[in-house]
Amino acid sequence: MIKRSYLLSRNALIISYQDLRKRQQDPSFGVRCSGSTTLSDCMNGPLIDTVIFDLGNVLIQWDPRHLYRKIFGLDVAGMEAFLAEVCSPDWNERQDQGRPWSEAIAEAIERHPSQEANIRAFYDRWEEMMPGANNDVVDILRELGQRHLRLLALTNWSTETFPIAQARFDFLNWFEGIVVSGLEGLVKPQAEIFELTIQRFGLSPRSTLFIDDSLRNVEAARRVGLNAIHFVGVDDLRARLREAGLDLS
Repeated sequence: MIKRSYLLSRNALIISYQDLRKRQQDPSFGVRCSGSTTLSDCMNGPLIDTVIFDLGNVLIQWDPRHLYRKIFGLDVAGMEAFLAEVCSPDWNERQDQGRPWSEAIAEAIERHPSQEANIRAFYDRWEEMMPGANNDVVDILRELGQRHLRLLALTNWSTETFPIAQARFDFLNWFEGIVVSGLEGLVKPQAEIFELTIQRFGLSPRSTLFIDDSLRNVEAARRVGLNAIHFVGVDDLRARLREAGLDLS
């Protein structure tokens, strides 16, 4: 297992970048978008200069079932009950919002002492929930970077487990900056985390495009004025980006 003696700081997540005005002089920089939720009128609006990616299940595969299928074997019903009632999405989201894993594990064991070993596995074997990258989406990220767009990430992720992803996936270094919910004490779909991202990086919402696999997060992004795409698959994403005026290969 990777040791979890990580120190996570905002400075480690924000990478210095070239002056935006200088890059805008490049004729290949950006596309135009109106801020429409359908993206159908993008070529008539302001210049798109930034794309914000969600990470989990957009660029990086993540599902606790990758681990718990090994633990529960053929007992699929037992696995699903465990993930719904013991280590539920709401329970996990508390860690995404900054709750320490030690506190989360203790709380779950107190509720379900007979499941202690399985509860501890959620953290101790966390990396087994993350089998790899979505390489086709990584290819899209690379293409967008070649167009000199600003690339940012906004992710619901615990500060204690995010460094594991940083160590595994070099493409995370392609981002100008990454906003990690556990560091901020905020999670999507809270408006505050979108507003924080906009303010921190000096973004114009109408010239920024956000991509997320959660529809509730997409809708929240649109409410603060961002253009947003609901990620449902790589082919659809390419089509939606082309609709937005991005002529990807």
